[in-house]
Amino acid sequence: MNDEELQELQDELSAARAELDRLQGIAADREARAAHLEGELAQVREELSGAREQASAAGGQADELRAQSEALATQVQSSAQRYRELLLQHSPELPGDLITGESVAEIDAALERARETVSKVRGHLESHAQATRVPVGAPVRSAADLSSLSAQEKIQLGLQQKGG
Repeated sequence: MNDEELQELQDELSAARAELDRLQGIAADREARAAHLEGELAQVREELSGAREQASAAGGQADELRAQSEALATQVQSSAQRYRELLLQHSPELPGDLITGESVAEIDAALERARETVSKVRGHLESHAQATRVPVGAPVRSAADLSSLSAQEKIQLGLQQKGG
């Protein structure tokens, strides 16, 4: 092996070492970036876990709120029915089938319509009663109409009235 070949091998070795240093620098840079990305990934996973916990808690709260809402709706309907029953007790002149509703407001509206209907019916019945009214007291007395009686019937009637 001569000096020239040796020099050539040393130059190649030197170039290979330079390439190795460059590749080691790139590898170190990529390892640093990978470590940074792994840290960010861990942070994102923690945030995702926290978000899932919050979503789970919110789902539980939503179920609880839904149950409370249904309980309140049932209570409102029950209260409305008790209100309706009290109205019917205090207003027996109103027909119960005219007063319906699922809430107090609906029952109040139905109550007003029922009162208007009862008022109209009363007015109609009173006007009808006025039209067919018979005056108070006995009618004026007048003598019986004897013109249609035969002579024999007239004699019998006269005898009966005299007591005999």
